[in-house]
Parts: sequence; structure tokens; C-alpha cells
Amino acid sequence: MKEQAILQKWIRNLVDFIVILSLAWFVVHSFFSLARVSGHSMEPSLSAGDTVLVDEFFYQFKKPKRYDVVLFQKKDKSNNIKRIIGLPGETVIIQNGRVYINGTLLETDKLSPIVLEGVAKNPVELGENEYFLLGDNTDSSEDSRFQNMGNIQESQIVGRVWFRIFPFRKISLIG
Repeated sequence: MKEQAILQKWIRNLVDFIVILSLAWFVVHSFFSLARVSGHSMEPSLSAGDTVLVDEFFYQFKKPKRYDVVLFQKKDKSNNIKRIIGLPGETVIIQNGRVYINGTLLETDKLSPIVLEGVAKNPVELGENEYFLLGDNTDSSEDSRFQNMGNIQESQIVGRVWFRIFPFRKISLIG
């Protein structure tokens, strides 16, 4: 009798685990996508090989904000991950390794010092639906400072990177 109760409890726990795992899988694959980080441009926030969850619905209801980490589609149709620095209608300029938005110094600890200003050596005016993106590791980042990427249109933004799921020892919220 006791063995049967233990077996029933074990089966109940297994069924509960399978149901929870199935629901988690359904939610993740219905509302989010997975992306793998390539390169070192987002270090130390994200490293090459990290796997992140991307919320593709968040920007259906809210506009992207400064410092959001986003997955976007480049002009060559490949995906990339960077941090939003400049918002629509703003003017971005990089001088002496620092970012200025509309003439005001951007105080942030999210970016490494900037050695190469690129096109942002001169004022970059963002259009109505344009964003200026930088990698956190600016010395190793191909981002909005360079003409082959330039400003990113809102329509190019796939979603907000919000959670690192792999490697397991680094599981964390992003932002």
C-alpha cells in the first residue's frame, strides 16, 4: 500500500513537471524568439555565444527607450544586437570619447570610452523613426557610427533583448 502511494505521488509530480515544462515551452516559442550573440561588441553585458530571449511584442505597445538592448535586422538581412543611445528627433555627436545628445553629455556606465567617433564626429540628426545604436564595447563594435550601418529604422528593430538563458551560470535579466 505504501509503495503504491509513493508511486502515485511520483507520477503526479512527473505529470506536473511535464505540464509546467510544456506551458513554459509554449509561452517562450509563442511570444519570444531566441538569438545567439556573435562577436564581442556587447561585452561585458553580453558575450559571444550567449543565448538570449527576444521579446518581439513589447514594441507593439511601447516605443523603444534609451539604453534598451535590441535585436535588429541590418540592411544585409542579418540580425545583430546593440544598445539604443539616440532616439527619434535627437542629435547625436561624439566628442573626446563621450556621447552628447542634443548638446548634453550622456552620463552612462554602459559604454566603454569611444576612441573612433565615425560619422558621429559631426552631428547626426535622427529622423522621425530613426535610432542611433552603439555596442557596449565600442572599440569592437560595428554600429551606427559607421556608414555601412548608420541609423536604424524602427521597422528594422525585431524586439527587445530581455533575458540571457545560456550559459546557465550567467542566467540574468538584460537591461
